[in-house]
Amino acid sequence: MFSDDAHAEVAGEIGVLYVDGAHRYAPARADIVSWGARVEDGGTLLIHDSFSSIGVTLAILRELLLGSKFRYVGRSRSMTIYRADLASGLLDRVKNAARQLAQLPWFLKERRPQGVPVGRPGQDHDQTRPYRSRMAVLRH
Repeated sequence: MFSDDAHAEVAGEIGVLYVDGAHRYAPARADIVSWGARVEDGGTLLIHDSFSSIGVTLAILRELLLGSKFRYVGRSRSMTIYRADLASGLLDRVKNAARQLAQLPWFLKERRPQGVPVGRPGQDHDQTRPYRSRMAVLRH
């Protein structure tokens, strides 16, 4: 089942959402937008492959960098934690964006060639087959 097909299977708001989906921009953005909207106030959004995959990183920058709902909490390697409790002030949003932008040097380090290439250069590992997003939904 693809992630957009799973909405009917999950009722109500979500306390903790773990997204580990396709690495391409469009599916990553769709997961952040559609599933992120269902995270309850104060809830947690975990995104795997953050600041390591080009598509996921671009989706994060597009949807969460200047967003009004999710506060960037931190990152452990490529796992990023967001909390749905961002204060509404402009300064809060600017600080939140700055904390996310501070992760870009790690992203650039992860994207540089490191020895023998695997597969075709520039191709995500999931480009050649349909990809089903993995979602975990936890309730309080």
